[in-house]
Amino acid sequence: MTSERTRQRLVQRLQESGISNPMVLAAVAATPRHIFVDEALAHRAYEDTALPIGRGQTISQPFIVARMTELMLDAGPVKKVLEIGTGCGYQTAVLSQLVDEIYTIERIGALQDQAKERLQSMGVEGVYFRHGDGFQGWKEHAPFDAIIVTAAPMAVPQALFDQLAEGGRMIIPVGQHSGVQDLMLVEKRNGQKQVAMMDKVRFVPLQAGPVE
Repeated sequence: MTSERTRQRLVQRLQESGISNPMVLAAVAATPRHIFVDEALAHRAYEDTALPIGRGQTISQPFIVARMTELMLDAGPVKKVLEIGTGCGYQTAVLSQLVDEIYTIERIGALQDQAKERLQSMGVEGVYFRHGDGFQGWKEHAPFDAIIVTAAPMAVPQALFDQLAEGGRMIIPVGQHSGVQDLMLVEKRNGQKQVAMMDKVRFVPLQAGPVE
């Protein structure tokens, strides 16, 4: 279930679902999703579905990872990205093939330690980790060309928007934690928010404050 053929079947399903950016499809094809899930779930790693990774968190559905990444790249090449919610590191691994630098924040220390080990074992470079509060972003390294948020707040955090470069893009799920949320594309134009609703999605809630 971890063969090249299995990965290519996943990529074919993503294409059938509307993902068309060849760089995104190639990055998904090159990323061994099975190493980012528990061994007991490895046989399901290339299904187009979210899976539990422990601590009440999930590895996102491959379509959503590809969709958010494609939206990020739609306006052209991106060099520096802020990722809110490292999780198991799968989205980080996909992004690392497409951008120069990733600054990734995770509030659950144990998850980030695991993600760091996995990414280092893959030889991934250009990723900087912070155990902290995603609502606050990473001001010291702002501005960012793009921000990808992999958990849902009730509204777009102002601190994150402030750290977005002029002309930059934030892809973020926003809405109630008990149901469907809106995947928003937020662009900064002349310092103002331009917001477009892209998809209906389901994400775990974005929570404040780091924990071990």
